[in-house]
Amino acid sequence: MEEILKYFPDLTESQKNQFQNLELLYKDWNSKINVISRKDIDELYTKHVLHSLAIAKIQQFEPGTYILDVGTGGGFPGIPLAILFPETRFYLIDVILKKINVVKAVAESLGLTNVKAEQMRAENAKGDFDFIVSRAVTNMPDFVGWVKDKIKKHNKHELKNGILYLKGGDLTEELKDFPKAKEYNIADFFENEFFETKKVVHLPLKFKQ
Repeated sequence: MEEILKYFPDLTESQKNQFQNLELLYKDWNSKINVISRKDIDELYTKHVLHSLAIAKIQQFEPGTYILDVGTGGGFPGIPLAILFPETRFYLIDVILKKINVVKAVAESLGLTNVKAEQMRAENAKGDFDFIVSRAVTNMPDFVGWVKDKIKKHNKHELKNGILYLKGGDLTEELKDFPKAKEYNIADFFENEFFETKKVVHLPLKFKQ
């Protein structure tokens, strides 16, 4: 929790409480359903919460923004971002029902009225979104195939509408067909060694009728 406050010092009391409550909620759920690996649960704030919030260091979301989180798992990056941006709407989807049930329960416990969660494949998600976020659910070519027709026409952010993707390692091969993709090193924002090879990739996508 100290790390969250270090990098996001302007949180409201309500947001601080919500972030504080994440640990207890996820530890409780993890004891029933393995939504986070056992070895990672003790480093929840670094490996899951702060990692998710790296997207906010690349782009702050304006009020009224609509975000799709594909393959959200236990709610990452969607839940931490929904706490940070209470006036942004988040639609969290995953194919695994038990994980979506955890996401719904966590969102309800935290009082997050800006989160909707459903069991769904990305290809079947309905809506036009400002950004589509995800955390390394597949390679970028396949991911683009899933979501390329789900982008809003009009931009209202510094970054153009499209994908904000959390991934690590050398992405040269994976991104070779996407010259407009830009990689941001998370280590430029957060000091923890966990982030040394981690990136946020922004890939603008055009609106399709």
